[in-house]
Amino acid sequence: MMPASESMANSTEVADDYLRIGDMARNFGVTLRTLRFYEDKGLISPKRDGNTRLYSQREVKRLQMIMLGRRVGFSLREVKQMMDLYDPKGSNIKQLKLVLDKSERQLTKLEKQRVAIEEAMSELRNAMSSWRAALADRQIASA
Repeated sequence: MMPASESMANSTEVADDYLRIGDMARNFGVTLRTLRFYEDKGLISPKRDGNTRLYSQREVKRLQMIMLGRRVGFSLREVKQMMDLYDPKGSNIKQLKLVLDKSERQLTKLEKQRVAIEEAMSELRNAMSSWRAALADRQIASA
């Protein structure tokens, strides 16, 4: 945290290098509450300037990973586990192995869900076809 006088002098500089919480929320289509929740869970760590949350490019990248993880069905715990293994100075072999392992399992799960959804849609289409025929018969009979 900067001293107050330095903070005021660099406010334009901070605005250029960092995103404020409202901008971050708008850019990702999430609520302010969601960002605060992710912060509480240790998924993102914005800088603080008084009560203002400031998001660096690192936090933007972390939120992109969170959003991707959520879109493909990972829990926040899994996303955090994968992100916590990242070491900017290391090879990240352990992280990449974990990400691949979890991704392969999730892909298998999603493929099974897709098959189940396609079967359910087929059954619903067949039922709707029968109901349309029954409705047409009854409309003709009552006319």
